Parts: sequence; C-alpha cells; structure tokens
Amino acid sequence: MSTPDPDGLLAEQLLRLTRRLHRSQKRQLESADIAITPAQSRLLRTLAHYDDPPRMADIAARLEVVPRAVTSLVDGLEASGCVRRAPDPSNRRVIRIELTDTGRATLRALRAARRAAAEDILAPLTAEQREVFGGLLSTLVDGPGVRC
Repeated sequence: MSTPDPDGLLAEQLLRLTRRLHRSQKRQLESADIAITPAQSRLLRTLAHYDDPPRMADIAARLEVVPRAVTSLVDGLEASGCVRRAPDPSNRRVIRIELTDTGRATLRALRAARRAAAEDILAPLTAEQREVFGGLLSTLVDGPGVRC
C-alpha cells in the first residue's frame, strides 16, 4: 500500500481551486455581458501599468510572448473598442497601443468580476480563516526565488 503524497494532493487542490476561480470569474463576466479572453484580459491589465502607451514590442516583452501574439490580441481588443493604435509623436513609424474609455471600463468590470469570484470562493471561510489564508498566499506569491 502506498503512502499518500501530501504535496501531490495539495497541487491537485490548488489546480481545482484555480479552475473554480476561473469558472466563477467567467460567469461574472458573462452576467455583465463582457466577452473577453483571459489573454486579452491580461493584455488590458498590462497596458494599465504603463504611464505612456507602449509599443507592441514592449507589450510582448512584458507578457513574454512573441510580437505576433500581441498583434492578434490587439486586433481583437481594437475591434471591441478597448484599445486603439496611435502613431508615436516622435517617430511615426512606431505604433503605440492606448487604452480607450471602453478599455478602462472593461478593466473596471474585470476587477469587479475578479473580486466577486474571489468572494464567491472565500464565502465559506471565517474572517480569521481568510486572514490566515491571505498570509499563506502572500508567502507563496512573494516567497524567495519567485518571479512573476
């Protein structure tokens, strides 16, 4: 008889929790009538961190993807009005990607959906359990050697 692998069980639980969180967030977005892929969501969140509109190459480097992948994501977000391509004022050959008002509203809706999904997942926990869980998550997320 083999001994249970506690790390394997924990890994499986983390994966199940992540999937549950994603499903809940997806339901929240659908109820708000927001059609956006996880990759598009990540690109919008990335754009929000720039002080000035970035170039496609800057976005690709930050997301650690090939520039062609960013082009496809920007195409979809531009079609939905969330971003716009704009020429760089100092070099017209360079294209910058700007968030639009629609993009900022979509970001607000994404944040609200994430909060609602987290609340849904955390609902069974007491305040004390949430505090302990938050501390454990911070240790895992901010631990040594972790690169995000």
